[in-house]
Amino acid sequence: MDVQPKVAATAFLIADAARAAMLMALADGRALPAGELAYAAGVTAQTASSHLAKLLDGGLLTVEKEGRHRYYRLADAQVASLLENLAAISARAPVRRKPYGRDARQLRFARCCYDHLAGQVGVTITQQLMQRDLLAAGEDKRFEVTRAGAQWFSELGIDVATLRPGKHGVARQCLDWTERQHHLAGPLGVRFMSTLCENGWLRRAPSSRVVQVTPLGWAALYEKLGVTADGLSGGSDGRDGEGTGR
Repeated sequence: MDVQPKVAATAFLIADAARAAMLMALADGRALPAGELAYAAGVTAQTASSHLAKLLDGGLLTVEKEGRHRYYRLADAQVASLLENLAAISARAPVRRKPYGRDARQLRFARCCYDHLAGQVGVTITQQLMQRDLLAAGEDKRFEVTRAGAQWFSELGIDVATLRPGKHGVARQCLDWTERQHHLAGPLGVRFMSTLCENGWLRRAPSSRVVQVTPLGWAALYEKLGVTADGLSGGSDGRDGEGTGR
């Protein structure tokens, strides 16, 4: 029995540009039909079907059936983490690049990293949580929630004690591939982003990974963490309306 991890097989699946594009299109946790994934990859429906079959067989995707329709999503958060880590590695190369377009600037500013907040906004919020001793860097890619932090999250309606720990506890350090610094992930990161959306502080774009901070959100982030749009480079691409920064 071969007990070695099939690293080469997984690497081969991701190495194809079309399959990588499909996987990244699903990196915000949504489930998408084959037609949308074909468009994202720039391939025909027939070619997309072949790629999707390989990704399913390789365990990188799962499929849900709704009547005659099939919707594909990443198999789990580990696949999303793998994609982000690969993107972070590729970002280290000192290559000459064209200036970011508007879509790229928006993704860099604030985006979904599978099911939690990433980009400049996500990293800045995490840094402020640490500077205020609400989170502390722990071992094995963990964030430790301090007593003050548990109280702070409780005031937002998040009971940290009830969260089910993952492999890296309730709060995980996730390396942001555009910012090269960590943002908050894990069960707490998921619940945190969900709460910010429910509170109307964040708004997810319907057809991309982009996340917008609402005027209400900027006011709340300034009040609770001192975070402003003007304090972030490229902040104008993440603002939602006028007067969103202080």
